[in-house]
Amino acid sequence: MSTIQSLEFSVDILRALLWQYNNAPRLESILTQKQAWYDDNQSAFWTDWTRDVFDLRTANAFGLKVWAIILGLPLTVSVGPTPTTAPAWAFGVLRQNFGRGNFGRGGSGSISLTLEQQRLILRLRYFQLVGRCNVPEINKFMIAVFGNLGPVTVNDNLDMTMSYTFGFAIDSQLAFVLRNFDLLPRPSTVGIDYDVFAYPVFGFGVYNLNFNNGNFPSSSFG
Repeated sequence: MSTIQSLEFSVDILRALLWQYNNAPRLESILTQKQAWYDDNQSAFWTDWTRDVFDLRTANAFGLKVWAIILGLPLTVSVGPTPTTAPAWAFGVLRQNFGRGNFGRGGSGSISLTLEQQRLILRLRYFQLVGRCNVPEINKFMIAVFGNLGPVTVNDNLDMTMSYTFGFAIDSQLAFVLRNFDLLPRPSTVGIDYDVFAYPVFGFGVYNLNFNNGNFPSSSFG
């Protein structure tokens, strides 16, 4: 899903006009009007459908719901009620914690994902199902998904585990997705962990030219 073949939806009806009818203005008028209808209703429809449904990178809310059904992935996160031991803000004789507590949940519920979060989890799920999940292919896919944010790489630890390294600061929305959905690509039965190196790292060599102003990396994400 990182690359999508360019599709051509235009229909040129006037090509069907034979040369001997070039001087038939009424016939040309009919075909010209039909061509305008196709431009508005055929080409525009399929262009919008590709953008809003087919392409996971730009799909709207409707298209993402369609993909969620196809890929068998929920677009919400289920949450339980707030534990009774946690102080909850409320009124009444049973909730006398007005000045010291936070808002709490009285029952089970669900948290809806933003459209960007939905696009992310569906793209990851798609790759889980169709990708080979070897290191070179995963790294290529990570560039397609996170390339605009920064580098993300995966390494095989050769002990049935893989380590993902995020080279940029993870915001709360991405952290929420990674904590609640097991979607980062990996081979079956292989464990994964995460590290975040969002700041310059101390090191030697051509790939770590930060000897005088970096720190030792120690920021573990998960």
